Amino acid sequence: MSLTRRSLLAAGGITFSGALGALFAGGGSRAAAARAPRTPRTDRGYGPLVADPRGLLDLPAGFTYRVLSRAGEPLRSGEGPVPANCDGMAAFGADGGRVRLVRNHENRTTAALRVPAVPGLTYDPEALGGCTALELDAAGRVTGERVALAGTAVNCAGGRTPWNTWLSCEETEDRAGTSGYSRDHGYVFEVDPADPRRSGAVPLTAMGRFAHEAVAVDPYRGVVYETEDAFVRPFGLFYRFLPERPLGGLGSLRAGGRLEALRVPGLADLAVVDEPGAEFQVEWVPVPDPSAAGTPIRLQDFGPGGITHAQKLEGCYWGDGGVHFVSSFARSGEGAAADHHGQVWFHDPRRSTIRLDVRFGPAADIALPGDSPDNICLAPDGGLMVCEDGGGAQYVFGVTEGGEVYPMARNAEDIAGSGAPEWGEFAGVTFSPDGRTMFVNAYAPGTTFAVTGPWH
Repeated sequence: MSLTRRSLLAAGGITFSGALGALFAGGGSRAAAARAPRTPRTDRGYGPLVADPRGLLDLPAGFTYRVLSRAGEPLRSGEGPVPANCDGMAAFGADGGRVRLVRNHENRTTAALRVPAVPGLTYDPEALGGCTALELDAAGRVTGERVALAGTAVNCAGGRTPWNTWLSCEETEDRAGTSGYSRDHGYVFEVDPADPRRSGAVPLTAMGRFAHEAVAVDPYRGVVYETEDAFVRPFGLFYRFLPERPLGGLGSLRAGGRLEALRVPGLADLAVVDEPGAEFQVEWVPVPDPSAAGTPIRLQDFGPGGITHAQKLEGCYWGDGGVHFVSSFARSGEGAAADHHGQVWFHDPRRSTIRLDVRFGPAADIALPGDSPDNICLAPDGGLMVCEDGGGAQYVFGVTEGGEVYPMARNAEDIAGSGAPEWGEFAGVTFSPDGRTMFVNAYAPGTTFAVTGPWH
């Protein structure tokens, strides 16, 4: 089924939300989004953005924001200041209408504000990344904020599990002795948003050591899908992890399992596919050395059929009986086999196929006004919210069920204080379980916003 704009308009909202948007939910679900108030609209989006008199976040008229957390301010737990570089995030429902947010901090060794090294939650004392957890009451007020994982490196994105924990991904391959680290990095860590001490700081080594971006868990079979964010050749791979204890709950992924990589026979680079609806049979090839003890996984020998690569594999979400994953961009000047400004793929595990659902770009039917898509989540109207990742003014764009693109938010802050804005990218966009609040991070300066208004 082709998902060009023409076919979207012809088929209406069911096609778009069913085939693409319904489970691009970085923290919600189809059922949760369906509970949000929905009013038919005849215009695109929510209107033009209004300049914020505070100079933080520009939104359409009728929408307001609350700053939940800001880098450098004290954590409510007293463990230290709020860390920098806010990235991937998910929202979890709790009793009494409360919401728990788990937020990654993509800190390298140069970060000005590390995740405090809390005993029992720290993997490598020399690493500055990790996660923090916020708790909001039913009115949306912050009632708690604490360290949830520390001593990890370059925590970019991740994904939620069916048992309501967060899998935080290290986007690095640095080993002990590199960059001052005392332990190897490049792992996935499980975080319990209700009680981080239950999960601790244990690397899930069987899931592979590589530059992880995001994960998605099959809620029926327990298979974990993983993306590798590598933007220089050789580009990253798309993986699946077959756990020894599928769907076993908190800590079950520590029991190990088998790691495999996606191969599309005859297709070495996903970038060459430019027709939405194109579908391919796939194979899964065992990874020779998941620990990457001597050679990075993407450079290992996968046999005579080779392996399939893609530049900038990022978001990864389960829905509609399969897994959606995103290639943020491909650039022939950097070694890709073709150029695009974003692809969204769907893997159907029952049929052993992948299908290109959406291609963003100037030559495609759906084009973002700015740069490449990064984090994506389901909007209350059944469309998408897309975080832009590029240069200049940074936006959260909405994509309607009809395939129209509109601005939802703009990071208005002058980071350098020079009068010439140097905007930081958006990340971690997600909605509350009831679909009434959008949470989003400004990567720099590290800020977490809650946006409310007349969502449709």
